[in-house]
Amino acid sequence: MLRLEGLRLSQGSFGLDADVAFPAGGVTALMGASGSGKSTLLAAIAGFLDPAAGRIVIEGADVTDLAPGDRPLSVLFQDQNLFPHLTVAENVGLGLRPDLRLSDDQRAARDRAIARVGLDGMADRLPRDLSGGQQSRAALARALLRGRPWLLLDEPFSALGPALRTEMLALLQETARDENLSVLMVTHAPEDARAVADRTALVADGALSAPVDTATLFADPPPALRAYLG
Repeated sequence: MLRLEGLRLSQGSFGLDADVAFPAGGVTALMGASGSGKSTLLAAIAGFLDPAAGRIVIEGADVTDLAPGDRPLSVLFQDQNLFPHLTVAENVGLGLRPDLRLSDDQRAARDRAIARVGLDGMADRLPRDLSGGQQSRAALARALLRGRPWLLLDEPFSALGPALRTEMLALLQETARDENLSVLMVTHAPEDARAVADRTALVADGALSAPVDTATLFADPPPALRAYLG
């Protein structure tokens, strides 16, 4: 479980409060209008932004003061963060060792991750030789290789066309199930939440609501969601 206990985020005139628990397992969507604080909240959970108050607790451990790399999570951003001068194999291998001095077992694990996301045979390609969807797959493989129980996604597929985005969301849902991952996914697209999220939590009016079963939420949307959907 990931708990935000009396969390207060503050940046200039912007403020966001969260006192919510996210159950482990499956996909939870964080949804809200642009500027509502979704990405800011994810940055705080990942350790890139210090909260003004409160605690972040993951699997029973207080991680509020831990460095990003010491938290039991991986983060996938919209720009994928692939290094243009490194091959797919090297970019993915960074999930295991920054110096890329991989053991035989680590190289085998890297190759399995590459195959897992459908990039078998592309390990020697550079990012510029990949499509947008293939770059997203490579970034996902690197995140999976880190073996952290929580995966945070900050709209990593939003730049893809509808068909590719649907394909990547399906891969994400399948991978989360097969790898027993807990996924927290920022999205502004209701169709994405409906497609893959077991639960959805709304960020609106400076506060994060508790996650609700996605189908139930959309069947009887609260006022904040109705206003967002227009």
